[in-house]
Amino acid sequence: MSASVQSLPTPECDIDSIAGHVERLRQTFRSGRTRQLDWRRAQLRRLEALVRDNGDALLEALAQDLGKPTLEAWAADIGLVAKEAAEARKRLVRWTRPEKVPTPLNARPGRSRIVREPLGVTLVIAPWNYPVQLLLSPLVGAIAAGNCAVLKPSEVAAHTSGLLARLVPEYLDTDCFQVVEGGVPETTALLAERFDHIFYTGNGRVGRIVMAAAAKHLTPVTLELGGKSPCLVDGTANLQVAARRIAWGKWLNAGQTCIAPDYVLVQRERHDELVDKLRGTIREFYGDDPKQSSDYARVINAQHHRRLAGLLKDAEVAIGGDADEGERYLAPTVITNPAPDAAVMQDEIFGPILPVLAVDNLDEALEFVNQREKPLALYVFSEDSRVEQRVIADTSSGGVCVNGTIWHIGNPHLPFGGVGESGMGAYHGHASFETFSHRKSVLTKPTRSDPKLMYPPYSDFVTRLAKRFL
Repeated sequence: MSASVQSLPTPECDIDSIAGHVERLRQTFRSGRTRQLDWRRAQLRRLEALVRDNGDALLEALAQDLGKPTLEAWAADIGLVAKEAAEARKRLVRWTRPEKVPTPLNARPGRSRIVREPLGVTLVIAPWNYPVQLLLSPLVGAIAAGNCAVLKPSEVAAHTSGLLARLVPEYLDTDCFQVVEGGVPETTALLAERFDHIFYTGNGRVGRIVMAAAAKHLTPVTLELGGKSPCLVDGTANLQVAARRIAWGKWLNAGQTCIAPDYVLVQRERHDELVDKLRGTIREFYGDDPKQSSDYARVINAQHHRRLAGLLKDAEVAIGGDADEGERYLAPTVITNPAPDAAVMQDEIFGPILPVLAVDNLDEALEFVNQREKPLALYVFSEDSRVEQRVIADTSSGGVCVNGTIWHIGNPHLPFGGVGESGMGAYHGHASFETFSHRKSVLTKPTRSDPKLMYPPYSDFVTRLAKRFL
């Protein structure tokens, strides 16, 4: 696996061309082309074909950038895009149909409805950890809603960025979609332009930069940011199942997942048993030497590897801890009972390190979670429905998965997004269409009758009527 993980120089583009690209897309949008349902369906069909026709090439690029196993890459990065595009195409007529709403007595006779209209020229900025899904999945919503889009793939996943920059113009309407490769200078130049919506996935530090740039043009934003997603394991949990599902969610993509379990809070009397079961699960998943496993990914680059290795200094490593910067390998690692103010407990880990902390009871676990910023995801393992309901009611997070990890992101009928520090706005399925649409209110009144009651001069009788009924 490690032999296939290669690095490329940072991609670049001609920064001076960016303003022209945006203006070209804006002219296309003004022409009305993207508003046509036939155009939207055709582009969604072409997007689905892009990922299906080029599955092997995309798999190879993801292996070169992240050492992704084939199954993980297809299921979590490529296949989701094809499914979302097909789902949007299937439901497009229903989504775009005007929504009838009641008309109050004071506005009658008349009829009221909500019409979805496209926003215009949008910008999608994607991260490196799922560089196919997190660039093209938002694009599904942009297309379905009838928008043009500039796509900014992550320069950190350079092989995937280059491949997508070649494929997008081969499959999609080049007057409506533009890929801009590059790093900070290119992103900065993009953010100086006026867009009608910006969709950013990444960390909170850059999210603030994106939001500040958008504010100059009063551009709405969707921010998918992440955070420290907790996993609560209570005294009734099936530990064998919990260990497998926690391990899968944590070490998928070597922990480089925005909704990976970031730390585990387990009742004290079950702490050691859970750690033992995690140890056995790691061996079951990846063998005695995970470094040799074809099913275990790699850290994206040396800089991130050094950051992660630094988190293990002075840590109580119960499982794993082996590191090889040259191969960007960090073993599936469990550390036990770190201090709440330890570095590993401050920021999102975004790597294959799992802290496991013992707590005395559910109250202590909930207090621990609620003292921190609101996470993108929260996981709870329990066979007691009362515990499940209490955790859902007494915590705030972007989403919750009960007796599982990660799975909620794969349901297109569930909006996916954060709250507070973990982001704003949501997407997937119908939520993506809504994110890239404006809900325009329309009230139509007939002219057959035109009662003069509400026109000046206002009589005392009309005033009394207004006070009573309005």
